[in-house]
Amino acid sequence: MDTNKELKQDYWSYVVRQFKKNKRALYSLYIVLFMLFIAVFADFLANEKPIVCTYHGKTYFPILKDYAVSLKLSQFPKELNNVVWSDLKYDFVLRAPIPYSPSTQDILNFGFVSPFGKQDVPSLRWRHWLGTEGIGRDILSALIHGTRIAFIIGLISMSIASVIGILLGALAGFFGDRGIRISRAALIMGIIFTCLGLFYANAVGGFFTGILAFFVCIFIGYLISRPLKKIPILTPKTSIPIDIIVQRMIEILVSIPRLFLIIAVVAIAKPSIFLVMAVIGLTSWTEIARFIRAELLRIRNLEYIEASEALGFPRWRILLKHAIPNALSPVLITIAFGIAAAILTESFLSFIGLGIPPETLTWGKLLSLAQGGKSQLWVAIFPGFAIFLTVTLFNLIGEGLTDALDPRQKK
Repeated sequence: MDTNKELKQDYWSYVVRQFKKNKRALYSLYIVLFMLFIAVFADFLANEKPIVCTYHGKTYFPILKDYAVSLKLSQFPKELNNVVWSDLKYDFVLRAPIPYSPSTQDILNFGFVSPFGKQDVPSLRWRHWLGTEGIGRDILSALIHGTRIAFIIGLISMSIASVIGILLGALAGFFGDRGIRISRAALIMGIIFTCLGLFYANAVGGFFTGILAFFVCIFIGYLISRPLKKIPILTPKTSIPIDIIVQRMIEILVSIPRLFLIIAVVAIAKPSIFLVMAVIGLTSWTEIARFIRAELLRIRNLEYIEASEALGFPRWRILLKHAIPNALSPVLITIAFGIAAAILTESFLSFIGLGIPPETLTWGKLLSLAQGGKSQLWVAIFPGFAIFLTVTLFNLIGEGLTDALDPRQKK
């Protein structure tokens, strides 16, 4: 086992060295990490609320307080409810570098004010460096907070796709059509409570509550199936053709144009960032499942897997601890390209006005606001460049991983 760990460490050390040799991919990774920093600290970079302030002798941290208020863990004092933060007279104040939130409307600079034109601002500190859009919202602030939305959707949607793809692909590749056997009681209850779970997940509304309702139904079905196994007719075990089921699911999803499927779902549902993440994730797992399945078809016949089975280890333990970790290399490449595709999909949905709430400014939403004339080209240029840059960076990282994980590149 120690030898196996050493081999894994040597392999990933080799991958890191190979990746560093690809300067385009390495610099792309650095820029992505910088953009991730912007996404994480967007509220501290562009916000009308101060980072810290002293008002009437009391010190406040409005941005941090806003997090607690949004989680319903606290609330602002009465004197700070529904105030215009930029108009308050502070004893001391430390503001964000960009003193505008993406929702802040500057009524003195509405109507697509150019970043190079004359602006009605009290000082250079309050200038809109990338201009404003139609109702006076700051473009630079919208770009910064749009970075957060793009990264959240890209990373979480591909996390959802990765969990589904790795799980289904691993089951299909490792167990095949005869490796999983369950009792008739478990099979019947599984089918019934899966249908009930889907029904209640849709009925309760909400992304996380729906997921919770689904898994609660599955767990209840499992509990009910245990005493039913004692009934003779429900005791015999049945093979689950998991490989065929997964392959047919992949074929069905691949046969439907993914973008049209996403548009159809988000068009009939209430706009929500969680909805967009879930739909993109639930329709993007097929490539990951294919790669994992192909890798495990090869790995399950290797000597160390056979040795583990000969030692009597449970097959589930072998799958989770030994097989899947050694099959993840091609998945990393798919995830990198998938994040770029998810960001591009979200931008397209925002551009046509679907999925994201209308009041939320994203890169795609800014592009849609630029329609209608040549006088507001800056509203399209900056978010368009942000989309192009982000997608290109993730594609370059994906190409770098492809080269680094290719054993033929070793010298």
